[in-house]
Order: sequence, then structure tokens, then C-alpha cells
Amino acid sequence: MTIRVLSVASEAVPLVKTGGLADVAGALPSAVAPHGVEMTTLLPGYPAVMKALVRARALHTWDSLLGEKARLLGGKINGHPLLVVDAPAYYQRDGGPYSDVDGRDWLDNWQRFAAFGRAAADIAGGMVKARRFDAVHAHDWQAAMALAYMRFAPPEGTKPLPSVMTIHNMAFQGFYGADKFPALGLPSQAWSLDGVEYHGGVGFLKAGLEAASAITTVSPTYAREIRTAEFGMGLEGLILSRGEKVSGIVNGIDTAQWNPETDPALASRFSARALAKRQANKGALEAEFGLEPGDGPLFVVITRLTWQKGMDVLLEVIDHLVGIGGRLALLGSGDKAMENAFHAAAMRHPGKIGVRIGYDEALSHRMQAGGDAILVPSRFEPCGLTQLYGLAYGCVPVVARTGGLADTVIDANLAAVMGGVATGVQFNGMNYASLADAVSRAVTLFWQHDTWRGIQRAGMKTDFSWSRSGKAYADLYAKLIAEA
Repeated sequence: MTIRVLSVASEAVPLVKTGGLADVAGALPSAVAPHGVEMTTLLPGYPAVMKALVRARALHTWDSLLGEKARLLGGKINGHPLLVVDAPAYYQRDGGPYSDVDGRDWLDNWQRFAAFGRAAADIAGGMVKARRFDAVHAHDWQAAMALAYMRFAPPEGTKPLPSVMTIHNMAFQGFYGADKFPALGLPSQAWSLDGVEYHGGVGFLKAGLEAASAITTVSPTYAREIRTAEFGMGLEGLILSRGEKVSGIVNGIDTAQWNPETDPALASRFSARALAKRQANKGALEAEFGLEPGDGPLFVVITRLTWQKGMDVLLEVIDHLVGIGGRLALLGSGDKAMENAFHAAAMRHPGKIGVRIGYDEALSHRMQAGGDAILVPSRFEPCGLTQLYGLAYGCVPVVARTGGLADTVIDANLAAVMGGVATGVQFNGMNYASLADAVSRAVTLFWQHDTWRGIQRAGMKTDFSWSRSGKAYADLYAKLIAEA
């Protein structure tokens, strides 16, 4: 029997992406399909999404979706069913999904994503006769209100479906003032400790976590970490109270898009059996970033330039990295002060450090193929994808021991190296001494050429495709439906 799941997400590749959430939402339909799940993705009608809709069919019209006219359109994404909430007043705007062209959050994000949740609850309740679902899967705070509406204000005559709430990053919760509650169209009983009320305001993510049949995070370690005050961001008590309903499923990667044997972005394609061909990519990357050619290790960084990602500590360690023979190519954007500081480091070390501000998908592929090691010194990392891409491309991850980084990289300690299972370098504690020591360890391992090639090959053999994770999600949906 086919299980039909409505996946509610604010972004999904290839239509719209700001982070890893989009990769997961875009990959899940194909990942669960072999396991008897037909997944339909629901997205807001941003300009890029509307542009991609071809011969879209109008399936429903709302005269007032929390105050604005809206339509539900049907289409396809990666060959799978797609539904789009076409509400121009909410989503047809210049800028990003959550902010304007200057990076300032839209002041009405509470209304934009509450309306998105209301629409999702209507659809889950059978509003469109030809679209029936067995379960709902909501992603992050932008979709969390779908579960609150299903719980407190389902369409008349329907009962809520089993639901999954996935936390991609607990730091983003969607918290708004109490004055927004009357406009949400929820009954008064929803304003409660186990409802949407949170510290005297409206908590979108909190509401979804309370209402969900099950909660998942994107790695087992992060699922444990968010039970603590350090990582729970104020919601650790709620997570603890949900007990065994909270679990972690590691993200996968798209092995069709991220395959060094077939990647069209590379100067030279290669495999674990033909690592020598990889060298041409390093030379091309050095030229692209204006770095001096050399035999020493080339570190790469592909990330948002933020405190969470540990970029402030990397800035402190850069002189040490260069001093022990390393070079650095960085691609990212974020905190303006950090952007300026990395530019200053590049000027301080010409030919040793190259910086590109922004994001370029093809360049990120070339960096994974040409870098010797990828630095991921995050203070917390629910899952992380760049280290998985690094493993696939023989770009050895140097990572903080947290969240998904701890789950996906095997530290090159003596036992792991001797056993041939080491895939990277891990370190504890996000500070200068720890990161500097990790960089030094990586440089030492790099010059042990046979050991380094063994670490590269072990990483490239690791299976981080979506097959295992897809089955885990499919099994979870089946379990919740059987229990409903």
C-alpha cells in the first residue's frame, strides 16, 4: 500500500534554497519513493517557484487566507507532485524567502508563514478532493504552524493526521509578540503552555513541537544535544518531555549531483581508485583563487560567515595555518565584519589566502575537488552537508565534534588509522587551541602521503546517499500511521 505524505517546507531545491533545509526537502521525495511513499511537497509561491511552474493547474481558491487572497496550484518538482500556495501579497516580493534585498527580515513573516501553515492544514484535511494524505511532515519553524492548525483548528469534520516535525536548526524558532495571536485564527485554547504560547509570545517552532506525533532532527547526536541547555535554545525542557518521540536521522546527499567521477564542473574527474587525477583540480583551484602553487596542503571553507560556524575562531587561527605551510580558499558570506576580516587576512598573506564573498554552486564543487581538507569548525551543527561532500570528493573534513559532524566523520586517531577507517580530523571545544591543534594534526597527516590517501579513500567509500535515511523516514511514517 502506498503511503501518501504531505511535506510542508519553506524552500526546496532546485526551486529555492538558502540552506540545508532546501537540500533535504528537495531530496526526500526521491529518497522515500523506493520504500512505498509518495511525497507531495508544499511550497510558498515565491517568484522563483512561480516562474518554474509549467502548465500549473488551480486546485483551490481562498478568498481570505489570514486576510489575503490565495490560490493552490499543482505542478511537479524533480518529477514528484508539487503544491504551491500562490498568495502574491505574501510571497511575490523581491529579495529572499525571509528578507528583503538588503537582508532585513520581512516584518510580516509571522503572517506569511502562519498563512502557509493554515493552507497546509486545509490541504491535509482533505480540502482538495483528489489529494488525500496519510501523514504530514513539517520542516522548521516556517512550516510548524501547520501542525498547530491541524491540532487546534482542523477543517470541520476532519481529524488531524499523524505528523512529523523536523528541526533543521533549533536556533531559528519563529518567536513573535502576543499581539499577533488574535490574527492567527486559532481558538482561545491554543493560547496555552502546551499550545502556541511561549514566554508570553507566540512560538511557531514550539507549537509544532508540541503538536507533532514525532520529532526528528538531522542527526542522532544533535537529537541528544538539544536535550541540554547548551544546544536546546530554551526548548530543551519540551524536547525532554517528548521522550522517545524525538530521534535523529542523518541527512543524505544527492550522489547524482555530487559525484567526482561525473561532475561537469571539475577540471579533472576522478575516483578513489584514480586519486592522481585529482591533482589537476588543485592546480585549477589555486589559479582561480590567485594562490601560489605549492605542494603543501590547501584548506577550503564553504560556509556562512557567522558565529555558529566558528568563523571568528578561524580568523584567529589563520596566521597559524599559514605559518605551518597551509593555504586557504574561502567561499561564503554573512557577518560584514567577518567578511572584512577575511579580506584583510588575504591582504596580509597574499598568495596564501583567497576569499570569495557570496555563493557559487559550481565553485563549491571545484573547491571540494581541489582542496586537500575542508574546515568545518562549527559551534553547533545539526547535520552539516559540506563535510559529506568533502568525504565524497576526497577533501578530508576537519570538524568540531558536535551534531552531525560527530556522527559522520571518523577521527584519524591511531587505532582508526591502523584499522583503515579514519575519514577526517575531529576536535573538542571551539577555541583557538583546539582548532589550531586540529589544523596542525591535518598538516602532519597530509605529509604522511600513504596515510592521507588512505583517509581520502575511506571517506570516498562511505555511503551517505539518501537510501538509508529514506528508509528510516518511510519506516517512521508507517509506524505513526499504524499507531494513529
